[in-house]
Amino acid sequence: MAIEILYFAWVREAIGQGSERVDPPADVTTVAGLVDWLALRGGGYATAFEHRERLRAAVDQAFVPLDTAIAGAREIAIFPPVTGG
Repeated sequence: MAIEILYFAWVREAIGQGSERVDPPADVTTVAGLVDWLALRGGGYATAFEHRERLRAAVDQAFVPLDTAIAGAREIAIFPPVTGG
């Protein structure tokens, strides 16, 4: 199941790209599992995902907790907490 992954802010800077298409293994079933799997790539991925508690996610443009299932997802965005004013 290929999924488009979007990275924003310092996550994008650490990884060095704003998006990519990935095909995670079948045992990756949640956003948290996806983050863990991506972190295993090392380098900027390991840096960006070192502190999972500092991450937020959206699946198909809806904000979700990291324990959300990714089955059927077309797009997953990973980003730091959103602030604004």
